[in-house]
Amino acid sequence: MAVISLTKDNFNREVMECATKVLIDFYADWCGPCQMVSPLVDEIAGERQDIKVCKVNVDEQPALAQAFRVTSIPMLAVVENGKLVQHAVGARPKADILALLQ
Repeated sequence: MAVISLTKDNFNREVMECATKVLIDFYADWCGPCQMVSPLVDEIAGERQDIKVCKVNVDEQPALAQAFRVTSIPMLAVVENGKLVQHAVGARPKADILALLQ
């Protein structure tokens, strides 16, 4: 499944109204650790058809970053049934990202 870029305009439709778990990667283009996590998130999107994978550029979507209280990036969030159920801050190996989805 393709990674979806989230904006304030599509957030409710793509995340809050989604029937499956949603993995959200909060990142910035200038962030080195974010650049390490991004390809792992892309891999997961290609491998897992049971979840939706989204990304939020915190520089372009500050309102979404603020809504999730993002103070450090990369931050990964898992939303299920419109509620934040897991989150992790900092670069992580793929196994740790997958563990967030359990």
